[in-house]
Amino acid sequence: MHVVMFADQHLESLGGAQVSMRLQKRFLERAGHVVTVVAPRMHRPAPDDAAYIDLPSIPITPDREYALTWPGARTDRFVDAELGARLPVDVVHVQADFWGALIGHRYAARHGLPVVHTMHNRVDVGIEATAPFPALVLRVLNAWARRALRGAAATRGNAATPPSPGANPRDAARSARVAPAAPAAPDVRAGHATQGAGPADGWAYLRRFARLSRGITAPSGHFARRLEEHGVVPAEAGAGVDVIWNGIDDDILDAALASGAEARRPGPPRFVWLGRMSPEKRLLPFLEAVAASGIEAEVEIIGGGAQLRAAQKLVAERRPVASVVFSGRLSYAETLARLAAADAVVQTSIGFETQGMTVFEAASLGTPAVVSDPDIASELGAGVWTVPDATIPALAESLRRAADDIAAGTPVAVDPTIAERFRQSSRTAAMAAVYGRAVSAGR
Repeated sequence: MHVVMFADQHLESLGGAQVSMRLQKRFLERAGHVVTVVAPRMHRPAPDDAAYIDLPSIPITPDREYALTWPGARTDRFVDAELGARLPVDVVHVQADFWGALIGHRYAARHGLPVVHTMHNRVDVGIEATAPFPALVLRVLNAWARRALRGAAATRGNAATPPSPGANPRDAARSARVAPAAPAAPDVRAGHATQGAGPADGWAYLRRFARLSRGITAPSGHFARRLEEHGVVPAEAGAGVDVIWNGIDDDILDAALASGAEARRPGPPRFVWLGRMSPEKRLLPFLEAVAASGIEAEVEIIGGGAQLRAAQKLVAERRPVASVVFSGRLSYAETLARLAAADAVVQTSIGFETQGMTVFEAASLGTPAVVSDPDIASELGAGVWTVPDATIPALAESLRRAADDIAAGTPVAVDPTIAERFRQSSRTAAMAAVYGRAVSAGR
């Protein structure tokens, strides 16, 4: 098959979705498929790949890491010209939430192609965490999508009224038919999430894409359940959300497993925090908690973003007992090596992550996690020090508990089955099955 992926950001930019898409692309190619990736052109040096179609774009962040391409007739013509020079397309895989999603669905509608849409983002939570007037932003976002997708909905001919937010979702077994077995997690925020749901909220925005798609996938069971509870399901009768975890590189995992578990080198507990430095990731509360905890530990911060200077300033002012090192952006292989060598990875966002790849990557390598989000903790199932609430004292106490356990030589044990269930090859096979169903449904 020739799979065309559409993304909001270039695959060489920083972010968990981009890491996942790079892996998906490589393993689909390894399985004999052809992959083309359409995304905004980066505005800093980046590795090139013949499979990339770089859209004309403008930078939208001070570090020029992220860019925007406006969906419209000019972009449509550019995409058609670039893809017209390549092999015929079998399926469109939208892995975007904003301009990439609009561009991808417009392209699929123009050419009568099936769409599989992976929902990576809790749009409502992300906007609430980053925008000063989130309700207004969501109204504008819905109006933008309605206008940009008007032609796509008419072309598709399946703009039927989507299921209501209170519709009864598929049962759990059907929801996870291509997913690795994972512990069921109670939807601790479901009641809150449905309150106030209306025609201009985040769920309405996602439903608009769902009704233009033949398949919807989510990277975790908890997010799939939430999507279904809010009616974000394909327009196909009886269809629901397929749960397909983002995976870990088989080659790196095999090398790590072949080398065996290394003896822990002497020293204080070693914690790693990894991610984009933006408000929803809660790096600053984490550093406040490190200072408040008083733990004697080594803390490594991997990643970059707008809050880097604020984070460095906080550490300089609070002078925690723990040593805190900012390592910047590292390659995928280097990052996994740091996770394998750490005593624990710390995940601090709450409600925003639709999977939380970092803790699954760490668990695959045998490293446990301190986890703030109860959904992610439940999906991991084991190898977790949970944080009882969103306060800094609660996080500080969990860090103390983890540090004491590590120092005593009794850290929590990870689920040994995660390594096999998280392999990218298995996740790619599951996604290829979804592609096949989407293509067959249109014949």
